[in-house]
Amino acid sequence: MSFADLGLIPELQRAVADAGYSEPTPIQRQAIPTVIAGHDVMGGAQTGTGKTAGFTLPLLNRLARHASTSTSPARHQTRALILAPTRELAMQVFESVKTYSKYLPLRATCIYGGVDMNPQIQELRRGIEIVIATPGRLLDHVQQKTINLSQVEVLVLDEADRMLDMGFIPDIKRILSLLPASRQSLLFSATFSDEIKKLADQMLKNPQLIEVARRNMVSETITHRVHPVSAGLKRNLLAHLLRHQPDTQALVFVDTKLACGRLAHFLTRHEISADAIHGDKGQQQRTETLEAFKSGRLRVLVATDVAARGIDIDELPYVINFELPHTAEDYVHRIGRTGRAGHQGNAVSLVCAEEKQRLAEIQKLIKLEIPQEIVPGFEPEPEFAEAGSRSGRGRRPAAPAAAEAAPERARAPRSEGAAARPPRNENRRPRSTIAADGFDFSKPYEPKHSPVPAQAVIGEGLPTTPSAGSGSNPAAPRRQQRPLAYLLGGLGRK
Repeated sequence: MSFADLGLIPELQRAVADAGYSEPTPIQRQAIPTVIAGHDVMGGAQTGTGKTAGFTLPLLNRLARHASTSTSPARHQTRALILAPTRELAMQVFESVKTYSKYLPLRATCIYGGVDMNPQIQELRRGIEIVIATPGRLLDHVQQKTINLSQVEVLVLDEADRMLDMGFIPDIKRILSLLPASRQSLLFSATFSDEIKKLADQMLKNPQLIEVARRNMVSETITHRVHPVSAGLKRNLLAHLLRHQPDTQALVFVDTKLACGRLAHFLTRHEISADAIHGDKGQQQRTETLEAFKSGRLRVLVATDVAARGIDIDELPYVINFELPHTAEDYVHRIGRTGRAGHQGNAVSLVCAEEKQRLAEIQKLIKLEIPQEIVPGFEPEPEFAEAGSRSGRGRRPAAPAAAEAAPERARAPRSEGAAARPPRNENRRPRSTIAADGFDFSKPYEPKHSPVPAQAVIGEGLPTTPSAGSGSNPAAPRRQQRPLAYLLGGLGRK
């Protein structure tokens, strides 16, 4: 089957041929005719299988009737809205739209946060048919009244499950209320959850479910491998693996922004070309870093999950999980950066004892037992073999003596009580009650010096009582006592 058999117009067929594609992927073969027919679609497929073209091509096919070479903004109303969870993914979709619409006079733009709004406002005022946006920045433009969504014919939610994870659902519901009810809605994602299906029930009308593979399945072109390692040796193992693949690019994933920068700095100090990309970096820095990585000038890119769904490199050979993700579904998206477009890829994970439970959840999700290989000199912690089991979590093995004593205690009669138990800490050294200054905590009310005579007065008419058993010399010098009223600020105290 060719793209001509899918019902695409000649302009789109020509653009696809220029991009080097001759046959559609399974998700494209099923999704494109369905979308062209005007149905709402829930599309799920392995990441890296052409899912973006699966909704971009039929969208352009539908909007071709609005194509105009006029310079008037009125002839370029916003007809399609594509929502993406991250800036990187929005830019990736924008590049696909530009690639496939090169022979159509349709205008497209990409709007996202972290940059000045003024250039985006000027672009929107020119008139734009296709808007690719992140939800937050789109609502900023709605509030500024710089975009009109009343003419939108097609809405696309790309990576909808990621939007759920990032808390975009309230923003999406607000955007849905601004769109015409008669629109066509498409929802595409590499994974589907029950929450996604609930969202689809709210925004889609009689949707066609298209899944070309079982849910959460990873690409068969990816080779998985786990290296058990001690947590303190992870950085050294990573450098060791990269040195043994001197000409290989790798995308390395960590959990936090702080770890991202530190790991990139560590690799740079070990003469491995590396840089970091995360949410705290400015958009210009992130764009330059991605371009350097895609062009091959940068060998290792260390990233947080902000880049898990926004990097599209056809022949990226390695994805390395320096830290396993907390959510098993994120593993599918991370490793989906390799093994794309039919190329072979490698997914390597460095796993310490604390992460073994995460590994078990990932293997359960993808229904695959990942082989483990210990690198000599980088062995894991001794407890790695026992880690990860739910039943044994948090338990300590019983001491042999306690295990032998348990049956004896069980046979002991109840009347004996505590007397039947062996004394605890019988060889323990008694704790001293004498402080460094000589104070005895066991006798807190016994005076250290001679007792005050009975006739000594603290306040007027308040005699003191001698301590029991005092036999000290009453003539011993003692501290001068002051009236209580003086201590309270009375008796003429200045």
